[in-house]
Amino acid sequence: MASASIALAMVYLATLFAMRSFLTVNGFTASAWTTGHATFYGGSDASGTMGGACGYGNLYSTGYGTRTAALSTALFNDGASCGQCFKIICDYKNDPKWCRKGYSVTITATNFCPPNYAQANDDGGWCNPPLKHFDMAQPAWEKIGIYSGGIIPIIYQRVPCKKHGGVRFTINGRDYFELVLITNMGGSGAIKSISVKGSKANTWSAMSRNWGANWQSNLYLNGQTLSFQVTTDDGVTKIFSNIVPSGWTFGQTFSSSLQFS
Repeated sequence: MASASIALAMVYLATLFAMRSFLTVNGFTASAWTTGHATFYGGSDASGTMGGACGYGNLYSTGYGTRTAALSTALFNDGASCGQCFKIICDYKNDPKWCRKGYSVTITATNFCPPNYAQANDDGGWCNPPLKHFDMAQPAWEKIGIYSGGIIPIIYQRVPCKKHGGVRFTINGRDYFELVLITNMGGSGAIKSISVKGSKANTWSAMSRNWGANWQSNLYLNGQTLSFQVTTDDGVTKIFSNIVPSGWTFGQTFSSSLQFS
């Protein structure tokens, strides 16, 4: 009886540990609320937000749509914040004239709002350090603010990104210089590190951030099936095995069935 009880206790503890590990590894936790300000750009159809410092290109075709924003220096983190998602509410208590009360919008960081040191922080230099500022796509901004206001006080929190489908890998560059753009990231949304492994290799090779969400490798990977090991900035790692077939060519995009949560 004693040995059976010990065995049951061990199973119970193992189950608790597994559940704890699962909860730690799977699921990004929203941050606390913080204050900031928000303006808008890109026009009523957000066509002026295409491209951007994260490298996502056409935001319509890559799935980001019109709910996007450019982050100030204090938030952009030299591109490491690309793909992060934020829930934003206009601070009605501080600005009842220009806020839409009771509304919120969730955006993805897709661009950088550069500082303008020729203007004061409170008079045009909205993205100057150390200000935490979101220059939002106009359709997203108008979910929470009234157009004539121009700039509004906000409260925001970083939240899990919810994306349709799996993570996507676009292979650009040339021989010995593979530039891989990773899009449609769920979970934390932002990438901390990536490694690649060709079918002719036995070990993973670390890639380096080139700019925004573009990561580079200086290996010769032509004609090989490619796998990627991706770690998000909250420490979750997923392996995308053989996601790129051996017949790949530069400019192609490959969609996986895996996603972060």
